[in-house]
Amino acid sequence: MTLHPPIPEPNGPDNPGATRDHESSIILVVDDSPVDRRVAGRMIEKRGNWRVEYACDGEEALEVIGRLRPAAVVTDLQMPRIDGLELVTRVRAEYPKIPVIIMTGQGSEKIAVAALKAGAASYVTKQTLAADLASAVEQVLAASQTDDCQTKALQSLKAQTTHFEIDNDPTVVSPLIALLQHDIVSLGICDATAVTRVGIALEETLLNAIYHGNLGVSSELKCVNEHAFYAQVTERRQQAPYRDRRVRITARLKPHRATFVVSDGGDGFDISSLPDPTDPSFFDRPSGRGILLMRAFMDEVGYNARGNRVILVKKKESPPDPSEAE
Repeated sequence: MTLHPPIPEPNGPDNPGATRDHESSIILVVDDSPVDRRVAGRMIEKRGNWRVEYACDGEEALEVIGRLRPAAVVTDLQMPRIDGLELVTRVRAEYPKIPVIIMTGQGSEKIAVAALKAGAASYVTKQTLAADLASAVEQVLAASQTDDCQTKALQSLKAQTTHFEIDNDPTVVSPLIALLQHDIVSLGICDATAVTRVGIALEETLLNAIYHGNLGVSSELKCVNEHAFYAQVTERRQQAPYRDRRVRITARLKPHRATFVVSDGGDGFDISSLPDPTDPSFFDRPSGRGILLMRAFMDEVGYNARGNRVILVKKKESPPDPSEAE
């Protein structure tokens, strides 16, 4: 799970299924185990000022979603009646503005991969639930908050190429992604679910470029000592040569596809060492979460030979057919 300091969220008018104010957000937790769902709910309430509602399985969850329109859904995968995978599919088709986060346990890794492909916005392993669940909710809520009024104003946009250069301040990442999300929706490349997933993939990419590329801080350190990881990030942001490195982003948007090129000023890495992120065993590797989400949410992910530039491609999707969820 990628953990990072809270990033400011963009402001805007009402957006069904996602609110700007966490204090008014409803998070629905779905699990057939009364103990597990209450534990997950307390973890969410402890971190943020969210109101948590509960459902015992996917069937009850759909009833609650229809009645309350929560900002996000957190669900177990293995449940009676309607399981987590079917719930992801149904929510994607019927409530595309409501993101779904899946909780994975041992033995459900293959289902989790299928759920990410079906439309889940993120995942958290049950082994790391206490550390990662609330952060995943924060990340998904931020990525899902597109401004409907600005989107309507940009309907005349036909194609666009933009270039950005940012320093190593992670707080600029979320506002930058929000700008790109508006344009992606305006061009009709993505629906509300897909644009949330693109936003998360871009966030993982940009934060990796800052933390691991420009600042050269190891992801393994975060797994061992999160406090030491961010202390080193803060220190290196003030030190040469790290402070002088920049992340460069080029976004090429057309009605049929969006291409993002992200380059950092670091030394790169050996791209041949990247494991297959669709391997179910990859879920147990905290440092590989970002790569898995990038591969799951984008149609193409490629690197240059040096390993300091990544190209992400999202192709225009056909809208999901609600009848397929029946």
